[in-house]
Amino acid sequence: MFRCVERAFRFFGPVAMAACLLVGGHSTWAAETSEFSDQPIPMKTPDELPARTPPLVEVGPDFLGPGNIPEGIELPTGAVWTPALWVFGSYRTALQYFDRGPTDQLEEWRNRLDLFANVHMTPTERLLVGISPLRDGSDFSGCDLSSGGSECEWHTDLDVTTVFVEGEFGEIFPNLDPDDSRALDVGFSVGRQLLFFQEGMMLNDTVDGVGVTRDNIILPGIVDLRITGFFGWDNIDREPSLDGGATTLLGLFTETDFRKSTFNLDATWVIGSSNENAIGDTFNIGASSVQRVGLYNTAFRVNHSMAFNPAGQKTTDGTLFFAESSTTPAYSHDVAYLNAFLGLDSFTSAARDPIAGGPLARVGILFAGVGLGNYGSALSNDPDDSYGAALGYQKFFNQQRTQLVLELGGRGHIDGVNPAAGALGLRLQHALGDRTLLQIDGFASVNEDQADGQGLRAELLFRF
Repeated sequence: MFRCVERAFRFFGPVAMAACLLVGGHSTWAAETSEFSDQPIPMKTPDELPARTPPLVEVGPDFLGPGNIPEGIELPTGAVWTPALWVFGSYRTALQYFDRGPTDQLEEWRNRLDLFANVHMTPTERLLVGISPLRDGSDFSGCDLSSGGSECEWHTDLDVTTVFVEGEFGEIFPNLDPDDSRALDVGFSVGRQLLFFQEGMMLNDTVDGVGVTRDNIILPGIVDLRITGFFGWDNIDREPSLDGGATTLLGLFTETDFRKSTFNLDATWVIGSSNENAIGDTFNIGASSVQRVGLYNTAFRVNHSMAFNPAGQKTTDGTLFFAESSTTPAYSHDVAYLNAFLGLDSFTSAARDPIAGGPLARVGILFAGVGLGNYGSALSNDPDDSYGAALGYQKFFNQQRTQLVLELGGRGHIDGVNPAAGALGLRLQHALGDRTLLQIDGFASVNEDQADGQGLRAELLFRF
């Protein structure tokens, strides 16, 4: 561990010193003061506003369009719907080189296309359908360039990746509560939908199910309380390292707003399938608190998993502690952050999409995957019996059209079996017009008793 740190300091020392000077000193790109002006700012006229960027297809009222709202169609329930169809999506293409040291290096060109059709009725009622035709699960269309040649595979999978209906009973049946005094603020969603809780540490998967949410619960000392119950019956992905599937996911998720913090308490029970390779049931519980302490934004999370396995299967009990803090340096719009984690035993997410990576993505860009091809994280995002941290700085310039993230991170293992590692990473993003983004990622890593790693990728993202 100490030899790894020594090697990392020799490599990263000058960069870390420059980052400290950047964080601590005045920015030449920043304004001279962060004080709010006391001069009134007049409202812009329609001609002064920037042009709207419409989606790929618009039928009916424009998406975020100016002007009067159409009269719509009044239903017998009293609801007024203004139907519209909006088709939108994104296309990603990237050239990638990845070599984390312990793994074989790869060179590839990968592509991803996500298309969505949103049938809009009201701001609370809609049907959303999505497909990802250039990938089959975690296999993306493109070419493997590692062998010096080009082995290409093109996937034309038209399976539906997203399809759900959502709404709110109080908005669908307003005649039941004309003076808005009854507790009808109950939302629902039915279909294949993304579940993302505890910043993806507990749950990050697209599941077939039904959810019901009761919002606007007011109790003494509480600003607002929201409770969601969920029942999932299909398309439940367990951790990639575990064998066997799952048949049912039950979840209860709460979010409570206090005057100075937001508290989340979430729990899930995943019932394993009955086949001989099943890993059994898993219970997950997570709690988090998000608040501002002085000049710092902070969040603290703890997630625990408890497995009930058939005989002969290894346990996946474990706990993951996570803390993050960030601040905006004076006279700037930049963000400086420090995040850390501690994993005890073998924490397991309740459900995790194969392309989502591990539960440590929130630590920083060095721990996060890119969701495209086989380019992995610079540092392992497996939290088993390990600890680590990431220190970073996000710089905005060029009238907010360009941003640069520099990050220094490292991880070690409590059991001493797996080697420690450290890495330096960067991410440059630049807006090209209104719909296109250029992103460049790179990292260099040092691994104790193993070969060093490096990676570089260039991506174009088109939104339409």
